[in-house]
Amino acid sequence: MKSIKGLLAMLLAAILLLSGATACAPKEKELVTLRVSEVTHSVFYAPQYVAIEKGFFAEEGLDIELISGEGADKVMTSVISGAVEIGFSGPEAAIYIYNEGKSDYAKVFAQVTKRDGSFLMAREPDPAFSWEKLRGVHLLPGRKGGVPYMALEYVVKQAGLVPGTDVEFDSSIQFAAMTGAFLGGTGDYVTVFEPTASSIELEGKGYIVASVGEAAGEIPYTAYYALDSYIQKNPQVIQSFTNALYKAQKWVTENSPEEIAKAIAPSFPNADPEIMVKAIARYKEIDAYSPVPMMTEDSFDRLQLVMETAGELSQKAPYADLVDNSFGDKAVSTVK
Repeated sequence: MKSIKGLLAMLLAAILLLSGATACAPKEKELVTLRVSEVTHSVFYAPQYVAIEKGFFAEEGLDIELISGEGADKVMTSVISGAVEIGFSGPEAAIYIYNEGKSDYAKVFAQVTKRDGSFLMAREPDPAFSWEKLRGVHLLPGRKGGVPYMALEYVVKQAGLVPGTDVEFDSSIQFAAMTGAFLGGTGDYVTVFEPTASSIELEGKGYIVASVGEAAGEIPYTAYYALDSYIQKNPQVIQSFTNALYKAQKWVTENSPEEIAKAIAPSFPNADPEIMVKAIARYKEIDAYSPVPMMTEDSFDRLQLVMETAGELSQKAPYADLVDNSFGDKAVSTVK
């Protein structure tokens, strides 16, 4: 009897010990879900997908829910309406909203790409292409007022051509439908992002003849932004997001197109691996990826010059009001 009582006592002690250990064990930190509206799904935004697939966002306590915006205007509408916390598109959307006089406007807190990511495609190969060859052609440039359209217009004007007079800028086709329209026979040239551009080349249905980003020069092409009120209320969330992005930017800078393509493959399940590598290599060649999250004032001013040249900007927005580099600065100084 004594031995049975002793055994029961030992079992009870063990149960209590295990219960105590379970109670004292640190609980797994719950991730904060952030809804992010991306302007389009492209390897042009490789650092974002690296941050997701390499677990950098998760390391910072974030779970990212990506939503397809299909246009900077739609992305900004989602941010203003509260449908998403963070928008990801050209920062021109933030400039437009600021100039409308809204008290709670969107503020840029991290930059991802520093050049236009679209490529000009023709129906036939043209190794000797020059921008002068666009004279008299039918061109599909994207949505009027969007950075892809304005950057192309800027390049065309720099070449001495007048859009609408020397070149037909057909903005009647939605951004998401441009490639299909071109493949269906509309237009002589079209601007296309990767990996779609390389896919079209592989099929022999179109050929890259120039990089708009290379010709236009450095501008803050794609960035993350949120309403100022959200940033003020959730600075740690924005900091964590920026930290994860910077980890990814460092990783993209230090790794080859092959390694980057392998890392982001789950975000592009139907993409051809060879095309992915080729697309990323092209973006690295034109120095499209920003190595740090901060946006410089010079590049911001250049963006507004491009917008002014396109006739889409009535007044310049102040850099100090629209851009908050404090999160990027802290990420660069603390993330190893």
